Parts: sequence; structure tokens; C-alpha cells
Amino acid sequence: MSPEIPKTMDRETALALFDQLDPADETFMLGNWRGWELITGHPMEGLLEASGWHGKTFLNREEVHPLVFKSGKKHKFSGKPALLFSMSGLPVPKPLIPFLMSLIKPLIQTKRSKARLRMMEYRGKVSATMIYDELPICDAFRKIDPHRVLGIMDSKGQEMPYFFVLEKEP
Repeated sequence: MSPEIPKTMDRETALALFDQLDPADETFMLGNWRGWELITGHPMEGLLEASGWHGKTFLNREEVHPLVFKSGKKHKFSGKPALLFSMSGLPVPKPLIPFLMSLIKPLIQTKRSKARLRMMEYRGKVSATMIYDELPICDAFRKIDPHRVLGIMDSKGQEMPYFFVLEKEP
């Protein structure tokens, strides 16, 4: 039986859960994934959800779209992480983020892959890890069950990791 993942937990509990889960491999990660934030107190929490973040797409080892956003009811687009993360420090109230995203969509939209996938050791286990092309960030993944992973974003210069859950789309 797979563990139920609450939407909120403290950082230490989230790290302990991540450490107990089995690694995901590259093949397991291929496909489209829908995501949601795990609330642990990270300063970035709420920004992705407010921006319309949908999830991630893993086409192959060399072509990964790390930020896929909703655009309307059925449309999605990939965003440029370097541009989006550079704007994450701006003092924009979260309720205004959807409006701002609609304005900057032409600037941040891309059809090009912005990350790659590799097997790397993180917190004592070799697991599928997404490496951003233009940022000092890696996302490591561990299997919750055959359809979900717990992801942890490790950013250079930040002590606290950012946690999220991805669910495989059919």
C-alpha cells in the first residue's frame, strides 16, 4: 500500500519520507506529470500554484520541460525556468500572479527543452534527477507508488529544499 501524502508537513518529516522511498529510474520518469506543492515552509511555496504550474514533461534523457503551465482549460505551455526564477524574488502579491503570467506568457513560453535527466546520488541513493540547463538546480525523485513521485528541488545557495509531488498522467 502506498503512503498517503498530506499537503502539509514539516521539513524534517518530508526529508524522512523522501529518504525512506525507493529511487525512481530514468525510464520510470518518462512522460507527462501533473504536480502539486508539498507545503513545508519554503519561501517559494504558493508561487508555482499561483502561476498556473501544471507539472513536468520528460521526453527522454536530453529533453525535459521542467515547468509546464496551464493556459486555459486544455492548453499547456512550457516556460523558461531561468526567466521565471529570476522574477520569483519580485514583491508581487500572489493574487496578481495569474494576471502577470498572462502578460508575460509570450516572453517565458518556449518549445525548447530546459533540463535533462540523469541518474545521480542524492541523500544516499542513486535516483533519477532532473538537471536544469541554465540554473544551479537539481530535482531528485523517489517513488511513492507506480504513479507518483516525491520530488525535492535542491538549489545552490538555499539551505531549505522545496518539495513537490508529481502524478503520472495517462
